[in-house]
Amino acid sequence: MVSRSSDDSFSVLGADLVLRGSLHAEADLHIDGTIEGDVVCKSLVQGETSTIRGSIIAQTVRLSGIVEGPVAAAQVVILRSATVRGDIRYDALTIEQGANVEGHFARRDGDVSSGIALIA
Repeated sequence: MVSRSSDDSFSVLGADLVLRGSLHAEADLHIDGTIEGDVVCKSLVQGETSTIRGSIIAQTVRLSGIVEGPVAAAQVVILRSATVRGDIRYDALTIEQGANVEGHFARRDGDVSSGIALIA
């Protein structure tokens, strides 16, 4: 488990990292490695080499790798290099042409904030 308490902290998880278990961070995260578990953070940037197998809850999410699980965030950006297999709940959604997405899309009704409260 990674946890930080600074308002402007930023953590990078490298491509050589494999984490099995849930990841909760108050920081903004940049993930290039493999996560086999749920990710809860303030803001997530996923690199093209990254794989996340589990749910993602954040305020903002920028995906460019592989995601296998549901995503819930106020702002979701799915880049053309991304493959997402899971439902996406969002307030604002951007999908680049060429992205591979299998799942349902739904505007969230504010209930995702309960997950974000864990990191606030």
